Amino acid sequence: MNQENQLRTPVAVIDKEVTWDKTQVIMSKTNAFGIIEYANEVFVDVCGYEDYELMGQPHNIIRHPDMPRVIFKVLWENLKNGRNFHAIVKNLAKSGRYYWVITDFEIAKDENGVIVNYFGRRQAVPQEVIALHIEPLYKKLLQIEAASGMEFSEKYLIGFLEEKKRTYVEYIKELIYEHEKSQAKFAQYEVQENDEEEERGFFRRLFNR
Repeated sequence: MNQENQLRTPVAVIDKEVTWDKTQVIMSKTNAFGIIEYANEVFVDVCGYEDYELMGQPHNIIRHPDMPRVIFKVLWENLKNGRNFHAIVKNLAKSGRYYWVITDFEIAKDENGVIVNYFGRRQAVPQEVIALHIEPLYKKLLQIEAASGMEFSEKYLIGFLEEKKRTYVEYIKELIYEHEKSQAKFAQYEVQENDEEEERGFFRRLFNR
């Protein structure tokens, strides 16, 4: 109990990014309730917590206060319904510094079809995508949550995406694709609008799986 109380003590936020190898993949395994059961060495190195500090803790131990709650609401709604969900997330390290990632999940079920585990992969996000698109959107959502609650934050997000004629996943995929295309990383791939198979293929390539 003392250890848990110590871990849940609020971390003093520092507006500096964690220095880490952004070619690496952060991996974790949680149970159906988001309690950490495994974290790879990259996760440990980036977040600054030791393995023993992470085991048995809720994954939101690394939740950054700059993250709007509505993003996690949508993420968990999808995961609990057995659907993978790609989200761009700002995480909080033990040091108080931040690091941005994009998520990818595998969902494990028992013989009765009940979800028992989530295997999470996370990779770095291009800084230009964050600075130009994600940070302004998340700041707006956070402001709305503070003023009017998550219900209206979600309504704003829905309206924002309706204007873009994209789902959230389609929107962030397009942002990353356009950035990588400008870097010639995925220049050989063509974008097909509203193509579910193409979207899955894009994220498989992004996460090398």
